[in-house]
Amino acid sequence: MKLQQLKYIVEVVNHNLNVSATAESLYTSQPGISKQVRLLEDELGIQIFERSGKHLTQVTNAGEDIVRISQEILSRVESIKAVAGEHTHPEMGTLNISTTHTQARYALPEVIKGFTARYPKVSLHMHQGTPSQMSEAIAKGTANFAIATEALHLYQDAIMLPCYHWNRSIVVPKDHPLAQKTT
Repeated sequence: MKLQQLKYIVEVVNHNLNVSATAESLYTSQPGISKQVRLLEDELGIQIFERSGKHLTQVTNAGEDIVRISQEILSRVESIKAVAGEHTHPEMGTLNISTTHTQARYALPEVIKGFTARYPKVSLHMHQGTPSQMSEAIAKGTANFAIATEALHLYQDAIMLPCYHWNRSIVVPKDHPLAQKTT
């Protein structure tokens, strides 16, 4: 089993089982991808994809598990490369932050500006999503950390740390009944 084979099956799924589109995106040949997928299936003794003639029609039940684990393995391989890069070039690297649109748009621009000025060789990537998408990114290792205002504590594998306080206020006219309230 080779990492390249795992990458091929993941990319085939990412390209809706279109091997030609997968080959084009990976700058390789369609027959090469098909051959490597078959070799992997032969080695495992199981079909990852169902076929109709030469076309892949769907991912098998076992294939879904294999693709999911392959994604995790490939993510871990990238993490290994990132760790090696951080140790050989500590001033360089990649930082993946998962956050909500509101945080990305309003709370983080000044922080990001300061960070990129201080660490110009670090490639910073912001990924916007819902709390469940952010938790998934943390669990899969595709994000180094998440910045959220919502309850990610519902996700067992995540730890929430305070980052800053977000002040919310109700704004009303002076003559509004709520204007007389102090708390």
